[in-house]
Amino acid sequence: MTPSKNPFSPRAKKDRIDSLAASTARDHGSPTATSVEEAKVSDAGSIGDEEGVSLWRSAWQRLRRNVVFLVGATIIVLFLVLSLIAPWIAPYDPTDRVLIDQVARQSNPVPGPQPGHPLGGDFRGRDLLSRLIVGSRQTLMVGVLATLGGLLGGVALGTLAGAFGGWVDAAVMRVVDVLLSIPSLLMAFTIAAMFERPSQWTLITAIAIVQIPIFARLLRGSMLAQRKSDHVLAATALGVKKAPIVFRHMLPNSIGPVIVQATLVLATAIIDAAALSFLGLGNPDDRMPEWGQMLGQSQEYFNTFPHLAYYPALCIIVVALGFTLVGESLREALDPKSRR
Repeated sequence: MTPSKNPFSPRAKKDRIDSLAASTARDHGSPTATSVEEAKVSDAGSIGDEEGVSLWRSAWQRLRRNVVFLVGATIIVLFLVLSLIAPWIAPYDPTDRVLIDQVARQSNPVPGPQPGHPLGGDFRGRDLLSRLIVGSRQTLMVGVLATLGGLLGGVALGTLAGAFGGWVDAAVMRVVDVLLSIPSLLMAFTIAAMFERPSQWTLITAIAIVQIPIFARLLRGSMLAQRKSDHVLAATALGVKKAPIVFRHMLPNSIGPVIVQATLVLATAIIDAAALSFLGLGNPDDRMPEWGQMLGQSQEYFNTFPHLAYYPALCIIVVALGFTLVGESLREALDPKSRR
């Protein structure tokens, strides 16, 4: 066979490929494979008959080996268990003034640690450890309900914007842009201050409204990406109505990032609730202790008895850290661009 004089011609390229294939076959001891045409498909190996793995199952396989996720999950589980069984494991009733006889002394307005009271008492003679344990339930309730309210509102707005597009998308996103332009804590403070009397529900409402634009923008972006996917285009071509396409195809495939974001926002909700309670916009009834409320009440005694602020602040930091670690680990496990 006479090789082509032009090294860039198709015939010359084919000759070079044939010669490379023949030399590779000789190197591997194959006397039969002398060209590309003679290579057998069976020589390339076979594909194992293995069951496919879903995205969430694959993410869980990575999360089990992620130390950061395990630490965060441990913190969250301990916090949930503590908040559920708090009334039964608290040494004393959080409203009982068991150390009032010591508070009555002018020289000791805040009882310190002592037998039976490892953290001492507060300025009203109530056991500090019992109030911290019972306060975990109120903190959890505020964070979860506020995040749930923001999630539902964000899903509603994000679904409208992502499913219909056009002027509906433009109108919803302009409202979301206005809400995002205001600092979250400032807007929550403004909303909570509009109510006549501060309470736990005003706190939940204010934080939920602040979180709505976060979920709405995230879900809207995910649904816009789903509108051009093959299964949505196929359903549209088959004449499927808009509502089934949105709620059976687009929304279920777009909700994953929103759920991951909810774990991160829950940590922010706990911190924001503590900040608003510290400013006096939370539940004023201290018979229902809450960590942010305890932190706000301790400011009067901070110079002389700083431990009254240290303990609730430490609880808030640890719990918020747990939700943040879990949220970041979930995002890395589900995002192909950031998988480890």
